[in-house]
Amino acid sequence: MALGDRGAEFLAADEVVQADHPAVRAAAARLRAGRAGDVEFARAAYEFVRDEVRHSFDAEDPRVTVGAAEVLEHRVGLCYAKSHLLAALLRAEGVPAGLCYQRLAAGGETFVLHGLVAVHLNGRWHRQDPRGNKAGVDARFSLDGPRLAFAIDAAAGECDYATVFAAADPAVLAALRATTDVLTLRTAGLPGELSA
Repeated sequence: MALGDRGAEFLAADEVVQADHPAVRAAAARLRAGRAGDVEFARAAYEFVRDEVRHSFDAEDPRVTVGAAEVLEHRVGLCYAKSHLLAALLRAEGVPAGLCYQRLAAGGETFVLHGLVAVHLNGRWHRQDPRGNKAGVDARFSLDGPRLAFAIDAAAGECDYATVFAAADPAVLAALRATTDVLTLRTAGLPGELSA
């Protein structure tokens, strides 16, 4: 799918996807160095965020990170924060990137949103999941179909939202900004639906 007249939105910086922040730009330039094209760079940026930025719940790290620069500085964040950093790194080097979400079952009749990134390469959007691997989770960079952390169980009410957003969902930002200990969101407080 072509970007059309919305292409600039997926290259822009904002308060969360801080593609213009000096530290983000420097990190993106380091990841770009010596790589022949956008695909190699996108893979390197993805693997950096997936492997070098710890998932808050896996690391038992209570720090709340939201914006790309603070995720880069502290090297920790929830899936949303890691996605903000990956999108910012890609945009900083001129690769269109957006944010997307899955709705996952959280037990009973409740759901949580899971944050992903979509990168525009070879004329199409490709979903990438920088959550971080662990036992039972094996996400990979792929342009041949998604290799995400979690498979969707439609019978349980789970879904992949098809929309690629230029900016983070307001409900996600509200949940992150409403706490001083991100670990408390493990049991309550993560949004279960998109705002719009």
